[in-house]
Amino acid sequence: MTGLPFWKTKRLDQMDAAEWESLCDGCAKCCLLKLEDEDTGEIAYTRLHCRLLDAGTCQCSDYANRKLHVPDCVKLTPAGIEEIRWMPGSCAYRLINEGKDLPDWHHLVCGDRTRVHTEGHSVLGRTVSEDTVLDEDQEDWVVDWEGTEF
Repeated sequence: MTGLPFWKTKRLDQMDAAEWESLCDGCAKCCLLKLEDEDTGEIAYTRLHCRLLDAGTCQCSDYANRKLHVPDCVKLTPAGIEEIRWMPGSCAYRLINEGKDLPDWHHLVCGDRTRVHTEGHSVLGRTVSEDTVLDEDQEDWVVDWEGTEF
């Protein structure tokens, strides 16, 4: 035993299910609707969140069955993490995959699951449900959260 936390000693593909799930910081940035420019491939984040996101907690309201309700919901896997270009820069899965450490506000580091919200690293209080906006109006909700580690 090295005494180091699992995320410093294991690759993503070596983690068990509990370790894998514990990496999620609950920011809900991955639950935002994103628009991709067909010509440039550039990804634009919107202030619209998935219909399953509980905006008051930044948690999925039906995580176990989310693919039934939202078929295009992406299930993160160790093999696929590199191919998901829109993962925010602060995402623990992305950071670990890139050989970086978790930020000091991450609950596995600080022991406080609410710190991601209190320090402003989540979408808590900044989004509305996709169900409240017509598809043709989604571009009106594009946002540039400069400095928010997207």
